[in-house]
Amino acid sequence: MEPKKIRQRGIKIGRLPVGKKNCITDVVGVKVGHITLDSSLGGEDYACTGVTAILPHGGNLFQQKVVGASYILNGFGKTTGLVQVNELGLIESPIMLTNTFGIPAVTQGTLEYMLENNPEIGDSTGTLNIVVGECNDSRLNSIRKLPVEPKHAIECIQSASTDASPEGAVGAGKGMICFGYKGGIGSSSRIIEDSDSLYTIGCMVLSNFGRKEEFQTTQYQVKQMRDVPNFPKLADGSIMIVLATDAPLSNRQLTRLAKRCGVGLGRTGSHFSNGSGDIVIAFSTAHQIQHNSQASVEVRRQLRDDHSIMNDLFQGVAEVTEEAILNSLSQAVTTTGRNGRVVYAYPFE
Repeated sequence: MEPKKIRQRGIKIGRLPVGKKNCITDVVGVKVGHITLDSSLGGEDYACTGVTAILPHGGNLFQQKVVGASYILNGFGKTTGLVQVNELGLIESPIMLTNTFGIPAVTQGTLEYMLENNPEIGDSTGTLNIVVGECNDSRLNSIRKLPVEPKHAIECIQSASTDASPEGAVGAGKGMICFGYKGGIGSSSRIIEDSDSLYTIGCMVLSNFGRKEEFQTTQYQVKQMRDVPNFPKLADGSIMIVLATDAPLSNRQLTRLAKRCGVGLGRTGSHFSNGSGDIVIAFSTAHQIQHNSQASVEVRRQLRDDHSIMNDLFQGVAEVTEEAILNSLSQAVTTTGRNGRVVYAYPFE
């Protein structure tokens, strides 16, 4: 049976209107690419992993940076680049997602891609800040074999599209587990408008957290499922959340939005467990900040914090996060990985 979005299963999240694609790519210009690794590595070893790239726009991200921020709900995670993102409030590379031990290779591949397209980096101008996040897919993926290579990051960026993104067990989500069932990539969007403004919020998650008994089955009116055969014992798990908007926000305001992702995450049943890396990366496409400028002052539009639309943005963030997580479950398929382990798709039907 073809995987379905959660709304196709009759489960509606929130009250705000949804974008045309119900995907992070509803934010104009945002592109997403996936490279999925699904093959035997010999013996009981198996590559059940991948890479996902989220591009804030289709131009040269080093030359035209976007405003960005990150927020750590729980810090048991490994990332690159977030210290500088929070210091300067800018993102200047694709946002890359992969498995825990894939971060070095993905960082190298992304760096090679950016150097190829910006020969001045490290020569006539400064260096580059690559942003990479991860979750641990070692239940299904032979993570010690390091199947992710730099070339996969490059291919992932080159394949990125503004189309509605595939979800579930694809890209970085190939080997991820959510609430004891198959998780991975999920996305959703909301439209925010008042009398003179219309903005879009998009979210993409890499879901790899939660125990089966924590999932809010009553809230979503789905069945509490019994144990399934060959189910591997879970660690605490993690989630990466990428938030995009075209609303004109400062990096401080983006941090405020990022905090509200925790509301949507908590609604599904998470309590940000001790060993969980729950990390949000947020950006706004409203401005492109030129790398080279002789001006000492720049002018940007920015929403007022005391305007009522900020509350609508906060609500939209909570809704897209919750729905993106549910979509990662709803669109995932039963997956076999290393040592013959099987993780089952949640049987919503």
